[in-house]
Amino acid sequence: MKRIIYVPILFVLFFIGCSDDTTGPAAGKGAMKIYMIDAPSIYDSVVVCISRVDVHTAGSAENDGWITLNDSTRYFDLLQLTNGANVLLGDAELDAGHYTQIRLIVTAESYIVLQGIKYFLNIPSGFETGIKLVHQFTIESGITYNLILDFDADRSILFEGNGIFTLNPVIRVMPLATSGSISGQILPIEASVIVWTVVGSDTTSTFTNESGNFKLMALPEGTFDVNITSGTQAYADTTISGVQVTAGSDTDIGVITLTAP
Repeated sequence: MKRIIYVPILFVLFFIGCSDDTTGPAAGKGAMKIYMIDAPSIYDSVVVCISRVDVHTAGSAENDGWITLNDSTRYFDLLQLTNGANVLLGDAELDAGHYTQIRLIVTAESYIVLQGIKYFLNIPSGFETGIKLVHQFTIESGITYNLILDFDADRSILFEGNGIFTLNPVIRVMPLATSGSISGQILPIEASVIVWTVVGSDTTSTFTNESGNFKLMALPEGTFDVNITSGTQAYADTTISGVQVTAGSDTDIGVITLTAP
């Protein structure tokens, strides 16, 4: 029987870009690191149990050519992975070459907590062989390829009725090398805001923390409108237009003070 490892969320949070590895990949190999982040949700908790993370070698048959990056069973509360917090899903050396897919094996031990009640998530039969994300990438000798999986918890969970919730993952894949972020501080803190922007056809969002700070992660290089929506009618919603994002860096828009409507 495979041993299930319960990892408290405080011990699985990393910050992308930090590494203690100074030796680098072996000759003829590169390395890959996959991180996961999430957006805010209406749920108290969204806990996914991931038992394995694989990548697929180009030119191999669909059922062959899978290489495992991590096969320890771990539980992650997606709602802890906001405002720059992230978790390292997989970290391994790979042969230099081309790869075409990422696969997450998510188990039926995944669950949500809504209004204090725990509901196990229904995993559709189509996901029994894993959640497959089509993303082509090349591993170069001596280079580490960093990838971000932006898991949208709210859009990924479907309420079927009678206390049944189904997991239908909505995950945006973004290479770290071609992405940047937007950060800032929204005052007053009691405005209780959500900060969001649109990436293609998707919405990326986050709540401010206890100090009013926020960070929108995994944004492609380009120009974005940052929308600030207050949770109370005492403050007017605000949009900061034309915020420029540069790959590999953070754009700090400073302190935004909301006013009465």
